[in-house]
Amino acid sequence: MPQLAKPHEDASATGRKGRPGVPAIFVGLFALASVSALTAPVRAASLSRSVDVDATPSQVWSLNGPFCSISDWHPAVGSCTLDGNDPPTRTLVTRDGRTTFVEPQVARSDEAHVYAYTFKSSPFPVQHYIGTIRVVPGQGGGATVIWRGVYAPDPGREQEANDDFAAIYEAGLAAIQARFAN
Repeated sequence: MPQLAKPHEDASATGRKGRPGVPAIFVGLFALASVSALTAPVRAASLSRSVDVDATPSQVWSLNGPFCSISDWHPAVGSCTLDGNDPPTRTLVTRDGRTTFVEPQVARSDEAHVYAYTFKSSPFPVQHYIGTIRVVPGQGGGATVIWRGVYAPDPGREQEANDDFAAIYEAGLAAIQARFAN
């Protein structure tokens, strides 16, 4: 299996007000998700996975930037349908047809190669989920893709939620990395 890079530090972890190339709306979304999750009766959680890719950030964004392109690169997603609204909501159905996710896009910056989404419905045992997919220049050239989620796990299901997100993020990131492997 391709090796995943260590999670990157972000503004919410360092207390900085922002980060070059990250629009203020995303910093605000992270803060809102953290506050919303903290008001729930369970502890807020976050999970981040990243992978280095042998391509430019623009090349990677052309693959994973379109909101419904996840069905083209994620091995678990069989179909994606957009509702036609602005901002859009996507409905994902797994390859086996047994599971559906409904995910409104809540923020987007094509210039910064990042979008954020939430769950309207999902089988994951969480509340107040905000997910982001971001592509940044890699440290040694190429690009780094970062997939991060902030959420409040349902009581007693913290490990299950973390394991579910880790499996989804890692499978998707490995597929992106494989697409650009030489």
